[in-house]
Amino acid sequence: MAEYYIGLMSGTSLDGVDGVLVDFSGSTLQVLAQASMPFDAVFKAELLALNSPSHNELHRAAQVGNQIAAAYAQVASDLCQQANSLGVDAVDILAIGAHGQTVRHQPHRVSDAAHGAGYTLQLGNPALLAELTGITVVADFRSRDVAAGGQGAPLVPAFHRHVFAQADAMVAVLNLGGIANLSVLPANAASPVLGFDCGPGNVLMDAWCLKHTGQPYDTAGAWAASGRCLPDLLTLLQSEPYFVQPPPKSTGRDLFSLTWLTDKLRDFSAARPQDIQNTLTELTASSCVQSVTSYANDSKSLVVSGGGAFNDYLMQRLQEGLPGVLVSTSDQHGLPPLEVEAAAFAWLARQTMRHLPGNLPSVTGAAGLRILGAIYPA
Repeated sequence: MAEYYIGLMSGTSLDGVDGVLVDFSGSTLQVLAQASMPFDAVFKAELLALNSPSHNELHRAAQVGNQIAAAYAQVASDLCQQANSLGVDAVDILAIGAHGQTVRHQPHRVSDAAHGAGYTLQLGNPALLAELTGITVVADFRSRDVAAGGQGAPLVPAFHRHVFAQADAMVAVLNLGGIANLSVLPANAASPVLGFDCGPGNVLMDAWCLKHTGQPYDTAGAWAASGRCLPDLLTLLQSEPYFVQPPPKSTGRDLFSLTWLTDKLRDFSAARPQDIQNTLTELTASSCVQSVTSYANDSKSLVVSGGGAFNDYLMQRLQEGLPGVLVSTSDQHGLPPLEVEAAAFAWLARQTMRHLPGNLPSVTGAAGLRILGAIYPA
């Protein structure tokens, strides 16, 4: 019997909403439909503003949550139309897994919070999404893990194990979204999966590219490739303490922002913009390479997903940094790069609906396995 779920994702890159319709009934999952919707420049600017302290923040956050819900509903509607052409009715879709838009991620325990707990905040108004779509919505996946002492991120390693793990070899999976996160999948299914955020993925490269070229990202990494790496700047960027923290760890725009970069560039005002772009690409590549060599040294395969998989120059630098590892994109392993995270949240919604845990304590550092997410019935 078919088992349909929708997964929706809008990531740190703030480029828009990605969605997939997945059938989990077979021995391997099948993506039946994919849809996406970009965020316009005004809405993206509002999301960026919410990542920094501002006036009337709560009202703006609520309004943005409603807009996120409307965008998610539009993508879900597009998926339902595609599903209908395949003979799948909307009433057959058991749930939508809606990640929401992260605007704060502070999972670290602090002294002035209740019980010293951290927090993570994703906007999206799942109740409104359920009203607009008529489909059960599962949302707020990260909070329960944080409440249990975990990082709340990354959550995708459990899904990566479900899709990419091999019985006879260790596999490393690198998601290059706004933030880069690594999953280490051991060959022995009984061994714990490791996963953590390596550092910036596309977030700094995209911000610098937009500022100096007006383009939202560096297509194929061509602009970075036209420049040269600035060793002194790279060393300064790499001195950020996050890079040497041991897992479990997670990060986001709270740390790696254009403000953080601007502060680091005070002594490099004469540098060419393309040289800084090249150095930022090297920062992403080197932190990912270091993560693989430190925690997945036995892996001969690195599966790359996310928008960074289309950055040819970045992929080249990853391969050059890992000469003994085959670096390939996820579409060579059954899922296109821009569908992996959305499919992961379809899978996480399925776990919630089945009352099964969605986190991995070995990844997030949570006190134990937890059923993630809140359910908003249709």
